[in-house]
Amino acid sequence: MRLSRSLIPTLKETPAEAQIASHRLMLRTGMIRQMASGIYAWLPTGLKVMSKIAQIVREEQDAAGAQEVLMPTIQSADLWRESGRYDAYGKEMLRITDRHERELLYGPTNEEMITSIVRDSTKSYRDLPRLPYQIQWKFRDEVRPRFGVLRGREFLMKDAYSFDLDYEGAVRVYKSMMLAYMRTFHRIGVTAIPMRADTGQIGGDLSHEFHILAPTGESGVFYDAAFEAGDPFATDDINGFYEQMTTIYAATDEKHDTAAWEKIPAERRREGRGIEVGQIFYFGTKYSQAMDFTVTGPDGQKFYPEMGSYGIGVSRLVGAIIEARHDEAGIIWPDAIAPFKAAILNLRQGDAATDGLCEQLYAALGADALYDDRDERAGAKFAEADLMGHPWQMIVGPRGAAAGMVELKRRATGERLELPVAEALAKVRG
Repeated sequence: MRLSRSLIPTLKETPAEAQIASHRLMLRTGMIRQMASGIYAWLPTGLKVMSKIAQIVREEQDAAGAQEVLMPTIQSADLWRESGRYDAYGKEMLRITDRHERELLYGPTNEEMITSIVRDSTKSYRDLPRLPYQIQWKFRDEVRPRFGVLRGREFLMKDAYSFDLDYEGAVRVYKSMMLAYMRTFHRIGVTAIPMRADTGQIGGDLSHEFHILAPTGESGVFYDAAFEAGDPFATDDINGFYEQMTTIYAATDEKHDTAAWEKIPAERRREGRGIEVGQIFYFGTKYSQAMDFTVTGPDGQKFYPEMGSYGIGVSRLVGAIIEARHDEAGIIWPDAIAPFKAAILNLRQGDAATDGLCEQLYAALGADALYDDRDERAGAKFAEADLMGHPWQMIVGPRGAAAGMVELKRRATGERLELPVAEALAKVRG
């Protein structure tokens, strides 16, 4: 992408409505624009980040045995009446009446719809288990939307739903999803900690939230430093992994157990703030029973499938990652989800050697590069590259171009290297 032709409307001043770093930086870097209260348009760089996160989520869900579907955003009120949640859900549900006076709603979640879909195609225990998921827009009419995409009304979410023969099968899927989630966050490039959680309006008696550590997090978190040791995610031992994750102490301030906390050696105690970016639930037969979804078992008797649901806030993750990874100059993107791997900074627009080398780098990197080809002073280009958070800056001036050298700056550390073109490209490509 050539910056001179791009739809990246950066702002020099911080918008007055932006109260936290992610909201401020997403607006300043031209990732989003507010269209209504809590509703945002995603512009090219914002969409690229969100799409890369969604792809990692998708790959880990597929690896866990889930199958992708796509359900409509508009749902029938009758489905929610079957489960008993239509009147109980509250004002966060946006209710709609169409021209034929049919009652509809903009889905805040999809337990009812997926239960109906699976119910219609599942008659025997041989049809189980089922594990569908989708990455789809949701709407919850927050009473006071704030903090940009962290608490908006419309948001992109991955939601998966499991249907199993018995309790043991359902809990096995629950454990496998915890592992899939931890692998997902690890690949994205952030630290996430699973914490026991209330089930809220989803229901059930087993749930964990996943919190990304960030100074501006909405929840206080307490955790054992054992979470910081090594990489426990490269394992196929689901039970062992689950036991490890759930026996190490971790709690939000609402569930913090002071007595248990004091048993942890002082040097391993960690306190901070966290942003919830995902939650998993086991809720048994709550929905299958309410919606009369029965399956014939191996003994010929009818039974209700055991269910769970598993959500990741894909659009919310974009804001949470920025909260966790920024400095005074701007965003610091993890390599895996950055909109561009590198910014090419032409420090002497119009100089033949400099222009030629920049074009060579741009051709080699293609969609992985943002070429700052504007007739702008060097200081402004440096500041904007830092603001946008590209993992690498490839700095090209007349002296370096004449010698076939590129200066590389690593955004996360500030480290600078001067390398021949081939080596610089290899470094950026990783």
